[in-house]
Amino acid sequence: MAAILTTSRIRGRRTGRFWPLVAVVLTAGVALGGMAYAANNSVQGAKKEDGYEVDAPTAILIEAKSGSILFEKNADDLRAPSSMMKLMTAEVVFNALKKGEIKPTDEFRISENTWRKGGAPSGGSTMFAAINSRVSVDDLLRGAVIQSGNDSCMALAEGLSNTEAAFAERMTKRARELGLTKSTFANSTGLPDPGNKMTVRELAMLARHIVLTYPDNYKLFGEREFTWNKIRQQNRNPLLTMLEGADGMKTGYTKEGGYGMVGSAVQNGLRLIVVVNGLEDSDDRAAEAKKLLEWGFRNFEARTLFAADQAVGYAKVFGGDSRSVKLASPEPIKVMVQRNGTDKLVARIVYTGPVRAPVQPGQRIGVLKVWRGSNIAMEAPLVAAEPVATGSTTRRAIDGASELVIGLFRAGAEKL
Repeated sequence: MAAILTTSRIRGRRTGRFWPLVAVVLTAGVALGGMAYAANNSVQGAKKEDGYEVDAPTAILIEAKSGSILFEKNADDLRAPSSMMKLMTAEVVFNALKKGEIKPTDEFRISENTWRKGGAPSGGSTMFAAINSRVSVDDLLRGAVIQSGNDSCMALAEGLSNTEAAFAERMTKRARELGLTKSTFANSTGLPDPGNKMTVRELAMLARHIVLTYPDNYKLFGEREFTWNKIRQQNRNPLLTMLEGADGMKTGYTKEGGYGMVGSAVQNGLRLIVVVNGLEDSDDRAAEAKKLLEWGFRNFEARTLFAADQAVGYAKVFGGDSRSVKLASPEPIKVMVQRNGTDKLVARIVYTGPVRAPVQPGQRIGVLKVWRGSNIAMEAPLVAAEPVATGSTTRRAIDGASELVIGLFRAGAEKL
C-alpha cells in the first residue's frame, strides 16, 4: 500500500492525506542557504535550460561529489558509445584489482585474435602489442586509457574472462550493479556492434563512480603519453591541453555514434564531468565539452539544502508506537545552483510505504529527489533518524483496518 504525505512545518504540525498510489511521495519546497521546509512551495526562478544551448545531439554536465545535474539534453537517448565504452572495461578491471582477483603485475597474453582485430593489422587505435607477447595488467590499462588501444582492452577481456564475449556479459552485469539500467555491451572496445549502447547520463554516472571509487587508478586518465613497443603515443583527450584543471577522461568515434567525449576537470576544488555524443567533427566535440565545463564552473556553486542529520521530512509507519518516523541524511545534502539565484528547485521524498515497525535508527527508508525545472538535479538517500518500536495490538489492528479501507478505495478508483 502506498500514499502521499504532505507535511507542513510552517504551521508547526504534520498533516497527512493518503491516496492509493504506487509510491509514497512527500513534496518539499526548498529554500537555499541551509533552510528548508516541507511544503508545497519552491524556489522561484527560470529553468536551467533557458538561455543556454549546446550543438551536441546528446549532452550532460554533472558535479562529481553530489551528482548534481547542471545541464542535460536528450540525456537518456541510447547511442553507440564508441571508445567511451572503454570506461566500462576499465571499471571492471579496476574492480577486479580492488577485490584482489588480479594484480597489476599479472601478465596477459596477446592472442592472435587480439592482435589481428585490435592490434597493428586492424587499422584502429592500438597499443601495438606484439602477437604472443605477455603484457602486465598495469601496462594494458595504460594502453587502454591513454592510447585507447583496442588490443589492450581485448587482452584484458580475454585475460579476465577467457573470451571477449564472456567479458562483455560481465560488463553488462557489472553495469547493473552500478545502477546503469540501460547500457548494453557486446565487446570490450566500443568497436561497431548493435549491442553496444549507452546514454550520456549513464556514461556520466560511470565516470563519477570511477572518480570517486578509484582515485589512484583515475590518475591514469590524466597521463599525457605512453610508450609501448618503442612507439610513443599522446593521450587522445584534447581537453588535457585546452582547459585548466582537466585530467580525464575518454574520447570516442564510430560512424554509427559520431564523435563523443567524456571529460572531467577540477577548478577551485570543484570537479565537473561532461559527456557529449553524436557530433560530426572531432574539433566540435572538444569545443562543446570545453564550453559546457567552462559554463558550469562560471555559473554554478554548491548550496546546502539540509545539514547532516537535519530532519528532511516524515514517513508513515505501519504498526508502530508512532504514526510516522523522522527522515534525515547522515551527510549534508547539497545541490549545485546558479550563482544568480534563478533556479527553481522542487524536492520530494520518495519511498515505498507505509514503513513497517519496528524501525531502527539509520535504517534506509527512501530517497530525496530534487528537480531543477523538469529534470532531476540530484538524489540523496534518506534514513530513519529515530527508532520506532512495535505498537500495541490495538494500534496494529487500527493500522491494518486503515490500510484495508485504502486498498478498497484504490481498487474502486482503478475501475473508474
